[in-house]
Amino acid sequence: MDDEHGAYLFLMAAGVVALGVALNLWGLVEMEKLAYAASLTPFVAAGVKEHPREEAFKILREAPDPYKRFKEIAKAAIAKNEKLAEPWESLRVLIMPKPSEEEKLMSGRGAGLYSKYRKDENYRSALFYAVLALEEAFGIYRSALGEYAERLREAVKNVEVGEEPFKQDMYVADLGRLRQLAEKEEAAFENALSTLRMNLNEYAVRHGLGDLLNVEEGVARELAEANQTELSEFNDVSFGVKALAALMAYREYALGRRSAFGTAAGYWLEVGGSAWLLYYAPRTAYKDAEKAGVVRPMAVEEMAAEAFRRLFLKPGADHYHSFVEELVKGGKLALMLERETKTSYVFRLFRLEEGGGLVDLGIKLWISKVGEGERASITYALTFDDVERWRGFFGQELEVAVKAAGEVGGRLPVEDRFSYMAGWVDSDVAIGGGLLQMTTSQLWQLAETHALFDWSNVAVRGVNLTLEGPKPQFQARTSLEKLDETIRRSAEGGWLHMLGTKAELKDLMHVKSWEGLKQWVAGHRGIVVDAAVKRLGEGVRSELEALRNKLNDDKVAREAVAPALLLIQAEKLGVNETTLGCLGAVTSGAIGGDGSMSAAMKIIELASGERVIALLWAAAFAAHGIRAKMWGTGSAFQVIVSGGDAARLAGLYFRYGSPLLEGDERIINHKLAEAIKLAAEGLDIRWEGLRSTEGGRVAADLTISVSGATVKYNVYLREKAIVLEFQ
Repeated sequence: MDDEHGAYLFLMAAGVVALGVALNLWGLVEMEKLAYAASLTPFVAAGVKEHPREEAFKILREAPDPYKRFKEIAKAAIAKNEKLAEPWESLRVLIMPKPSEEEKLMSGRGAGLYSKYRKDENYRSALFYAVLALEEAFGIYRSALGEYAERLREAVKNVEVGEEPFKQDMYVADLGRLRQLAEKEEAAFENALSTLRMNLNEYAVRHGLGDLLNVEEGVARELAEANQTELSEFNDVSFGVKALAALMAYREYALGRRSAFGTAAGYWLEVGGSAWLLYYAPRTAYKDAEKAGVVRPMAVEEMAAEAFRRLFLKPGADHYHSFVEELVKGGKLALMLERETKTSYVFRLFRLEEGGGLVDLGIKLWISKVGEGERASITYALTFDDVERWRGFFGQELEVAVKAAGEVGGRLPVEDRFSYMAGWVDSDVAIGGGLLQMTTSQLWQLAETHALFDWSNVAVRGVNLTLEGPKPQFQARTSLEKLDETIRRSAEGGWLHMLGTKAELKDLMHVKSWEGLKQWVAGHRGIVVDAAVKRLGEGVRSELEALRNKLNDDKVAREAVAPALLLIQAEKLGVNETTLGCLGAVTSGAIGGDGSMSAAMKIIELASGERVIALLWAAAFAAHGIRAKMWGTGSAFQVIVSGGDAARLAGLYFRYGSPLLEGDERIINHKLAEAIKLAAEGLDIRWEGLRSTEGGRVAADLTISVSGATVKYNVYLREKAIVLEFQ
């Protein structure tokens, strides 16, 4: 190795090590991984003699034909046996490789990926313009972020506070300064994001690269937030989507929230690897970043500053303005460390008065590390000692939720509410100590569940501090008797009664409570196991049979009962409009709680901590003609429905789930909104019976079918309106 090349690699490794030391928290950085980072980046630039990163960007951006100019620069560098600064050197390797470099690109598994670029000039051109656009946007945001980080350290300091003789060292946060920093950082990010969108659109139109540089913002947001297991779903997204997702994910990575693609963006952009970030499939980019041991830990002062900065982020800061202003009153907060563990800090908050006095606010700040290694992230939350003292700041939101619940309750498509409650009990509503309980920061979830469970008590226990600003933690509870009563009514004349009569399970009609329903399911486990084995294979039998011994535990039983009943339903009654309606109602609660949905990726997921529960759901879907895959290890499992099957399931959610409300964005079920988009692909729409009415108007029959369920309308064309009536 020549001296110049050795010095370059040493400085690169030293820079990564310095970053780890400067930001170290809880010993997350592993030195051997940091050392590995120096050798990770493909074709590291050595002997850089001209055109450093920013200068090369300026030359290219100002050229009449940036791509042509880049190839001229690259050709000259090859002739002189010199290397360009990153990311331009890596881009040169991908677009104009030397024979030895092309041989490496075409070796092993990389051959399939690089062959597309080798054959298609449009791919090479689109990669270049995506990198050019991302570099400009990243430069804008990185510059602002550097200034932000420097000032952030000054906003929280460890100083001596209090009055004699009781002075003590405490962290003091200047909330006025943090508010200004939050506003500047947010404005800088929006400017960078706007620049990136504009440039990608400009390059796409000017150079005829629309499909390759196309920006689908919804897909980009999903990629930015995807976990490791979801990354492979984004293998075929455009360069434009990856570039936009990279900037979004980098911001969240830099500010402390982890995602798999954020880990990739954080690593590759920091080391000048934007070309590789966009060239690789997202999962590959993440795996290489993970090998480098990328982390984003922070010192205590930085974490405290980040927590309070989130108070001022929108839309939360706008929604809960009065609460934020109450905390800001006086300008400064003092933080007394109450407890420190390997994974958390807990501080008590005091208002710092001008004379040095301290006023206890009855609030604690929790800073917690969640997850391990590269997947670790930091969460921030405020909890209230005196719930009633702070309840008034969220009274308006509670009123909105109660009003929305009334509207939901009056518009549920399936009359028997137990089918909806079973889905929510399967997901977010816990059972224990004779109570039903749920904690959520989503107002629409509170409204939908209040319509079903009629919560007797709703409290605000604290506030989560997120990248969308502050979000109240609503804790709702009521007696288990509410569920018992609904089960009793269902057994007398609802879903359970239908199963009891039509499926010849007459003892089900005598079930009077949750405890009785658990025992009934355990006693009919043979039907459930046989039905699941029929769909999933003999290999799952022993695992499913062992479930019987766990059904006394409400934590397991509440997740098992709903898919078990759906399996029995399909096995005994088959698949028809009635059984699909029950499936849609139950699934709406399961998705509304722990599930996720993406119209752009055509995918629906349910989550569970138990493999056996995931197996039950996969079998229940299969029994209703919906194919599902199960994936997971340890205590994290997903049931994944994709493509046309996802469109069918979304159609059932849309048709039989809770209604989509209008007005305040916080009561709009965003999962249902996604379901409507996804379900549209599976709709069968037929017009029949075109005719004239006695009054000379035009009429027709409209039939809309989705997932086996059908709705028919009479449609009348009037002078200024189209009127639909149910047939």
